[in-house]
Amino acid sequence: MASQMFPTSIDLPREKREAVVALLNQQLADTFDLYSQLKQAHWNVKGPQFYALHELFDKLAEELEDFIDMIAERATALGGMALGTVRMAAAASRLPEYPVEAVEGLQCVKALVERYADLAATTRAAIDTAAQYGDMDTSDLFTEVSRGLDKALWFLEAHLQA
Repeated sequence: MASQMFPTSIDLPREKREAVVALLNQQLADTFDLYSQLKQAHWNVKGPQFYALHELFDKLAEELEDFIDMIAERATALGGMALGTVRMAAAASRLPEYPVEAVEGLQCVKALVERYADLAATTRAAIDTAAQYGDMDTSDLFTEVSRGLDKALWFLEAHLQA
């Protein structure tokens, strides 16, 4: 999806800014999709670990909200548009759909682990891609997001390990 570019005094050439904005918007779609899937799990989780997982999923969703805002604001700072509606995210997301039948606690955790791992992998790739365009600030932003995703994976995977 093409978006309008606005003038900026940021010293990256327009074509590089356009490429980075596209990269940011792809990660925005994936991250927003994961946020909505976390909320789906949060609302519907069942079982003996209900309360702990209900709270964990909500905490992780809040952390993703911060990343979503950072990614979107970076796209606009570069003169682009953040493509961040629910419909835009759904149309562009590369994550698999959350399985509606996953309501038992560990089913929810397994589904979220898979999606977090997918997003963590594309975020790590985005770190390198942004650096290749000479945008170390966006690369650094993705590094921060990557660290947060890895921490969330640790919290989720700990429920599956024994």
